[in-house]
Amino acid sequence: QVQLVESGGGLVQAGNSLRLSCAASGRTFSSYVVGWFRQAPGKEREFVAAINRNGILYYADSVKGRFTISRDNAKSTVTLQMNSLKPEDTAVYYCAATGRIDYSGNTDRRLFAYWGQGTQVTVSS
Repeated sequence: QVQLVESGGGLVQAGNSLRLSCAASGRTFSSYVVGWFRQAPGKEREFVAAINRNGILYYADSVKGRFTISRDNAKSTVTLQMNSLKPEDTAVYYCAATGRIDYSGNTDRRLFAYWGQGTQVTVSS
C-alpha cells in the first residue's frame, strides 16, 4: 500500500506558476505509477498527467506544454510544475497511484487505487 499527501496549492493570477508536490509513504514507491487528476466544481474528475515506473510521462492535451510531472524516488515524491496557468485550471488537484505494471497512459481514474486528499488550485483572471 501507499499513502499520498498533496501540498502546494493556492491562489495565483493567470499566467503565473505553481508547483504541487505529492509525498508518498511506502517502501515500494518506485514501482508505482503516479498521476495527477483534477476536479472542478460540477465536473468529473479528469486526468492531468502521470509518470510510470520507468519515467515515461503522459499528459492531457489541455496541459501539454504547460505542466511538467516528475518524480524523485529517493524522496518518494512526485511534483507537478504548472506554468502559464489559466482560470480553467482551477480545480482540486489529486495525486493518485497504481501498481499496474502494464500502465501505458490510460486516463481512467478507476485504474488508480490510491488517492490523496486533494489540494485546491485557484487561478484568477
